[in-house]
Order: sequence, then C-alpha cells, then structure tokens
Amino acid sequence: MSLRRDVVREAVERLSLSGVPSPEHDATQLLAHVLGTTRGALALVDVVDPVVLARFDDLVTRRAAREPLQHLTGVAWFRHVELAVGPGVFVPRPETELLAGWAVEQAAAIDTPVLVDLCTGSGAIAKAIADEVTDAVVHAVELDPAAHEWAERNLAGTGVDLRRGDMAEAFDDLAGSVDVITCNPPYIPWEAWESVAPEARDHDPHLALFSGDDGLDAIRVLERRAALLLGPGGVVGFEHADVQGESAPAVFAASGRWCDVRDHLDLAGRPRFATARLAR
Repeated sequence: MSLRRDVVREAVERLSLSGVPSPEHDATQLLAHVLGTTRGALALVDVVDPVVLARFDDLVTRRAAREPLQHLTGVAWFRHVELAVGPGVFVPRPETELLAGWAVEQAAAIDTPVLVDLCTGSGAIAKAIADEVTDAVVHAVELDPAAHEWAERNLAGTGVDLRRGDMAEAFDDLAGSVDVITCNPPYIPWEAWESVAPEARDHDPHLALFSGDDGLDAIRVLERRAALLLGPGGVVGFEHADVQGESAPAVFAASGRWCDVRDHLDLAGRPRFATARLAR
C-alpha cells in the first residue's frame, strides 16, 4: 500500500517535469478517476492499493507524454453538461463557455428561438444551449466523420438536429429563418504549427485547428454563410485566437452586411470571441 499524498506528490513532480500546465489538478483528477470518486473526496482516501496504483501510474505516464487529460478520463465538462470525448474530436475549452453563454442570453430573449451551431465538434455548444434554453430549436453540423460520431453520442436525446456536412453548404432549408448562430471554427494559421500546445497539435483533429495562411479562412466562410442563414436582425458569435481581436471582427465589418460588430474578452482579459448583427 502507498500513501495517497505520496502518490499524488510523485505524480505532480513527473507532470511538472514534462511541462504539463496544471500538474496538481491533473494528478488529482486522474487519481479520482481510477478510484471512481471526485477530487474533493480524495481527502478521505489514505492509501492506494497496488492495483489502483498501477492503473494510475499508466495514466500519469500518458499524461506526461501530453495526451489530453480528457482523453484519459473520457469526459469533459462544458457549462452544465457532461460530454464524452476522445481521439478524433476537439476537446472543448473553458473559454468557449463564454461564447455559449452569450448565445444563451441572446436566445433567452426570443420566443422559440432557432439556433445553429456550425463546426459543432463534440456538440458542446449545441448541447449547452439545448440544456439551458428549453424552448430553443437547435441545429448543428459537423464535417469530420469521427467528430460527428462523438457529437451523435453527446447530442442523443437532446432534441438537437445534428447533420453531417460542410458549414459552407449547410442548412439551405433554414435560409433567412435563424435567430442565433454560434461557431468555434478553426482559426490557427499554418505557420503557427510549432506554437500550438502538444495536447492540441498532436491529438485534436487538424480540421478543427488550422485555417489557411492567416487563420481566417473559415471565418470568411462563416461570414457568408451566416448572412444567408440569419433572418434580419439575427446575430452570430464566433471564437477566434487572442491575436485576432481586430482581424477576425474586421472580416464581418468589411463586408458591409453587418452592424454592431464587436469583440469580447475572456476572463483573462484576452480577445476571445466576436459577435455581429445582420443589418436589416
């Protein structure tokens, strides 16, 4: 038997040496996972038996190799919903919750709102909206076949209309009738390859990460598609890189089809997502 505090301490040291950004959180989360409990309940655990320790050691080794924590536990939380995640799908990030929250606020002010989530990935934003705005009619689309399978799993039983396809061609049948559009598109320039964290670069689908020489190709497609799908006065919100606080909103401002184009900061004060309203 090994003392729990010693097991965690050694794991934290290994993860720290490997450059994992949050070693203590990840070590305790992995131990809680193999014990079938929560991080908060670990204080009640004094010793770790050899079988559990072997499983934990394997997961710590994989995390030290920068395999995403959520791939190891199979779960990601997003606002108030739980998502199944793993190889083949983009792991939702906490900062994207702000975009989903904006969409929830917009939808809550409309009777029976119609929402579309483009590039839905795991289905995180669509599921969160359906969970929080119970009278919303939510549609989502994903191009990548593996990611689409994860979205099918996560959106089962939610009432969300999930389709597989390219956002550039999706939802012709909804043209002019949508109230709110959300999108977490790929937005990393190819030249920024080396700067991407190993968890994303080596494990997230590249289709969900990279978007042309300046990272704005998908946002340009989004601008055209949103203009077609939204009704007059409808709104769109989309995530972007923190260095795109001016260039991403400028794609919409330059087209002449939008008003109230503005950018929004995340909790760390960095540019994170932009919103715009279709001019009447």
